[in-house]
Amino acid sequence: MGDIADGEGSFYSNAEDYWREVPPTVDGMLGGYGSISSIDINGSKAFLQKFLGDGEGKTGTDCALDCGAGIGRISKRLLLPLFKTVDLVDVTQEFLDKAKTYLGEEGKRVGKYFCSGLQDLVPESGRYDVIWIQWVIGHLTDDHLVDFLQRCQKALRPNGLIIIKDNVSYEGVVPDEVDSSVCRDLQIVHGLVGRAGLRIIHGEQQTNFPKEIYQVHTLALR
Repeated sequence: MGDIADGEGSFYSNAEDYWREVPPTVDGMLGGYGSISSIDINGSKAFLQKFLGDGEGKTGTDCALDCGAGIGRISKRLLLPLFKTVDLVDVTQEFLDKAKTYLGEEGKRVGKYFCSGLQDLVPESGRYDVIWIQWVIGHLTDDHLVDFLQRCQKALRPNGLIIIKDNVSYEGVVPDEVDSSVCRDLQIVHGLVGRAGLRIIHGEQQTNFPKEIYQVHTLALR
């Protein structure tokens, strides 16, 4: 990642340029793989519901943050059905504008819309039961990912969770010049989580995705 850090400004600005040209649709959010959305959401729901509830040590359902939210695909189908309030953050204002109509009536329960890159976002301290970070960590440099995870930890309520769901490479760091991102292997992701002072309390691989795309893993951290 050293060479990316050297060209950090263009790493971020090229990504912003890429997403600015993407249509604000589910298919656009998923790079042409809109057909996997339901499989993705069902897998995420099963994962998340292991932790939510009222008992001792369970994660609350008051407020969630959707990171790299796009038009709100995950907020609409996963987070708003489970949480009283959801905040959305995305680097592309057009996506957040679209979210306001895409989310429909349930969008009234959105607390805040933040137009920001995650490298610049400082989530409110102690606000969130769950911070959901899906298909976006590849847009952060190693150092910025570590820093962001540390800020997320401070933003958690008691028994809160950070969830990362993302592509993992088979080995090493694989750059994607098209959208200006990287794909890291699971060992590297685990290492960065550790650097941030977080521990992985549960991890799973998403099943039933097309064979030609990267493996996708979900990690629960606190």
